Formats: sequence, structure tokens, C-alpha cells
Amino acid sequence: MRRLSAVLAAACLPLVAGAPAEADVPAPPTARVNVVQAVPGATVDVTVDGRRVAGGAGVGEVLGPFELEPGSHEISFRGKGVKVESTLDVGAGDTSDVVLHLPADVGGDPVVHSYVAPAGPIGPGKARVLLAHTATVAPADVEVDGQTVFTNIANGEFADADVPEGSISVALLPSGAEGADPILGPLDVALKARTLSMIYAYGNPRDNSMNVIAHTVDLAADGSVRPSRIETGSAGLVEGRVTTFTGSTPADDRTLLPLGALGLAVLLTAGACRVHLRRQRSLVPPSG
Repeated sequence: MRRLSAVLAAACLPLVAGAPAEADVPAPPTARVNVVQAVPGATVDVTVDGRRVAGGAGVGEVLGPFELEPGSHEISFRGKGVKVESTLDVGAGDTSDVVLHLPADVGGDPVVHSYVAPAGPIGPGKARVLLAHTATVAPADVEVDGQTVFTNIANGEFADADVPEGSISVALLPSGAEGADPILGPLDVALKARTLSMIYAYGNPRDNSMNVIAHTVDLAADGSVRPSRIETGSAGLVEGRVTTFTGSTPADDRTLLPLGALGLAVLLTAGACRVHLRRQRSLVPPSG
């Protein structure tokens, strides 16, 4: 038996010696990046890591998505009056927009901000929106059905939320100015269920260049269902809201919306149980 065991062990040695030290590790998923040109009157060339990806991109164009490896990437913009270098860090599977736009100060040089798309699954009867303030406008308040629901959103800030599908009346007003005329609206706007709208307000109302750029994507269902009936009882159970934010963005439908579409932004607080407001920093200060 000892001789038989020795023979078997010897026969197995070549197999062990030839086996890899460790199993092959799959490559991490790439990140998906869109580039949004939101500088009125400008046409720019765009390079990613020294490779030109677009030439003569005008305001309102949404370029990409570009597949990038996880890590840091250099994104550059060149055009008449525009010379901006930025560094973007992306993680595996991330989906984000890089937006070239004007700052809040009139006459300021273009800046770049990035916004991660909250593209995870969503519950029935819900839509998702992300609004970024990238316009040359002072901070503003938002009214929904005549009630102020969001205050003091400024250039470089954004908010996102899950909201009920359907229509609502919205208006945008100067921040803290009671009785002032709306900057925009009131407007009746609609959201389709299980979609994500990435919305960017840009331009300057003083020269009539203010507008909105948006692109939308379909979102996956989160597996929950709309109840066909609700039992009565002391618990008072109602349909809840799901706030999952994972996954990647599917192929999108990009649209340059009319000015009135900015009203979609105010849905960020109307009927939503989760709202985020953040101030985005410029990826890299403008050069030259």
C-alpha cells in the first residue's frame, strides 16, 4: 500500500507543478462617462487621456458614453475662449456625466464638474431625477404647486430624488425674494415611471441663453410590486419607497429640452422621501 501511495503521489506531481498559482481574476467592469457641453456660444474639442473624442462640440451636445478603466483620467476642453484641464477619478462600474459650464459670476471662465448617475433599480410608479445648477444665475428657490419646497440651490450644486410619476406645477424664483416674479414658470411637467433624467440648467437669463440639457435612461425594476389592495388595520401600512442606488446606466435617450423643462428640477422634493443636495467642486481649476 505504501508503494502504491508513492506511485500515485509521483504521478500527481506534474499536475500540481503545472497548475497556476491562483485562479484568473476577472477584470473589473469599466466606467461609463458622458461629456456634456453647456457653454453657450462655444464650440470645443474634447480629449480623454490625450485622445481626441470630439471636435467642434456645441452647446447642448452630450458625448459618449465612453468606456474608461477604473482610476484617474485626464479630460481636456479646447476652443475659442475655452482652455480647461480636468482630472476625473472613476470607480469600477460607475456611470457619470462630466459637464463643461459657466460659473455663477458673469464673465467667468468655464469650469468642469462631474455628477454620478444614480442608476440603480426603482420601485413601481416612481421616477428619478438629478438636477445640477450649472447656470450663471444667483441661488434660487423652488415652488411646487405654489409652495416653497427647496431653497437656495446655487451654481455647482445638485440634488437627486425618487418621486411619484405624473404631472405637477412648478416655478423657479430668486432665493428669499417673497412676491418676486418667477425666473421660470409656473409650468406643468410630467415624469414617466422607471426613468432617470439627468438635467443641467445652463446659460444666463440676461442674454436669453438660459436653457436645459437633459438625457434620460430607463431604470430596472427593483422587484417590488404595486399592491392590488391594502388591508385595513392598526398598522396603517402603505406602499413604501425604495432608495437603492447601485448598478450601471443602460443606453440612453439624449434630448436638448426646451427652457420649460427646468421645471422638472423642482420635483426633487415634491413627494420624495429621499432628497440629496450637494455642492460639487470643480475637478480642476480652469487653466490659461
